[in-house]
Order: sequence, then structure tokens, then C-alpha cells
Amino acid sequence: MKPPLLLTALLAVAAPAAAEVSFARDLVPILKGICANCHLTGEEPGKMKLYPSAARASLVNVPSQEGSLVRVRPGDPAQSYLMHKLDGTHLDVGGQGERMPFGLPPLDDAERQKFRDWIKSGAKNN
Repeated sequence: MKPPLLLTALLAVAAPAAAEVSFARDLVPILKGICANCHLTGEEPGKMKLYPSAARASLVNVPSQEGSLVRVRPGDPAQSYLMHKLDGTHLDVGGQGERMPFGLPPLDDAERQKFRDWIKSGAKNN
């Protein structure tokens, strides 16, 4: 027996939407705890400052130092060099160097998905 249309509609409205990824809440702890250890002053390889107050400005719409892509292209994770560095596919898009984070295990799938979702939703400063 199919549920009544009204009940189906109410359930759809009541179902919580996935929370939008927040740069400050979800990504800054990863950047601060892992990435900023090497990318602090902007003088290190990659020329990025990834401490919390400078990270977004060093990433969004900034050309990569290692390839033809920008580091983060809002709305387009596939055209964001950051995702290729985190996924280990950077050489496939003309990049160079090592997968990030260098010398550490790769970020897990859930952490990389946070970056991907943030980029896909426009790489907001939220």
C-alpha cells in the first residue's frame, strides 16, 4: 500500500538537509592541524599561507604554482588543483610534486569530501 501523497510530502519537508560545509567550522581545523605546519608564511613550496586567517585568500581563485589550474575554483572541484593534490591526481592534470599532506598519510575520504563539498557549494567564507 502506498502512503498518501500528503504524508509523503510532509516527510520530504521534514527530512533534514545535509548541513552545508563551513569553512571555519569544518575546514579550518584540518588546515590548522595539518596543512599550516608546512604552509605557514607563504615562502614554503606552493607559496600558500594556510593558517586560519589567511587560508581562504591563499586558495580561492589563486593560480597554482605547479600547474595551469587555480587552487580552488568555486563550484568546480574537478578544476580545483587543491582537490587534485589531496586526491593524489595532480600529476594527471599537469601538476608536480607530492600528494598532500607531504610526509603524512592522505586525508581520509570524509575529510577530502568536506573540501570537495565546500568547493562545490561555492567556496564560501562561512
